[in-house]
Amino acid sequence: METENPVNYKYMGRSFNDLSINDDSTAFSDCNSDRSGEFPSASSQNRRLLLACANSENSDELIRQLVSDLDSCSIDEQKQAALELRLLAKNKPENRIKIAKAGAIRPLISLISSSDPYLQENGVTAILNLSLCDENKELIASSGAIKPLVRALRTGTSTAKENAACALLRLSQVEENKVAIGRSGAIPLLVNLLENGGFRGKKDASTALYSLCTVKENKIRAVEAGIMRPLVELMADFGSNMVDKSAFVMSVLVPVPEAKTALVEEGGIPVLVEIIEVGSQRQKEIAVAILLQICEDSVLFRTMVAREGAIPPLVALSQSGTNRAKQ
Repeated sequence: METENPVNYKYMGRSFNDLSINDDSTAFSDCNSDRSGEFPSASSQNRRLLLACANSENSDELIRQLVSDLDSCSIDEQKQAALELRLLAKNKPENRIKIAKAGAIRPLISLISSSDPYLQENGVTAILNLSLCDENKELIASSGAIKPLVRALRTGTSTAKENAACALLRLSQVEENKVAIGRSGAIPLLVNLLENGGFRGKKDASTALYSLCTVKENKIRAVEAGIMRPLVELMADFGSNMVDKSAFVMSVLVPVPEAKTALVEEGGIPVLVEIIEVGSQRQKEIAVAILLQICEDSVLFRTMVAREGAIPPLVALSQSGTNRAKQ
């Protein structure tokens, strides 16, 4: 597997290692899209769950019972068990280890393939919440979660798709999983979510793609799936709240020639120049870094950048920008 560092640039034989775009922490906040209602009613099940959240001994007993209920012949019992495990894993970090050790991961993965959308959604989200624990990520992947999560990304409810994207992001934080996720067909589905999802879906998809596309073959998959069009559109829309996220994703893609060509074909150069003119300091920095990559080894692209009027704002940035932007 070839993992690339997207932020060390070379241009005309010079290395620009100090241009590292390392301020992505606020652009990509933690991807945790569990939107479930905490305790929507005062039912006996929810009172039981509330008690378990407060009492460790009770939670151990409840978790064992809930894991057993996942294999029930009753869909209603499965739904309730998956919901309660989802909430236990969401609200108490130590429960994530307990639930995994109790053997919940495999039956939860099987629920992801359910034809019942509510059951699938709870299965996906329970796996997402369990994947928030680093100790569970390898076990979830090795238990066969990737393909069912990709299936949910294709066929699930909007919430299931968003949470599947988040779960795949969490699993991609184990380096060995990135190629497996890419080869499972996740990239085109994430690109589709980036283009057609709501704001939460776009955010979750961009975050997952940013992680996955540090691997070269996933960059190619993303470009072939048409990622440049939604990235350029989102970067051009300053009201989308997606300019930073889209630019960071683009920054990991442009080292491959196919991405440079696609970016230019989708009208990316004028968008990048506009960002340098009116964007925030961070947006200007990353736009300049992307333009630097585009101009490398291409007289045609350098000419296009100049003709688009990039020189005056670049000169201004060289005088008043941050140190990285000036460089």
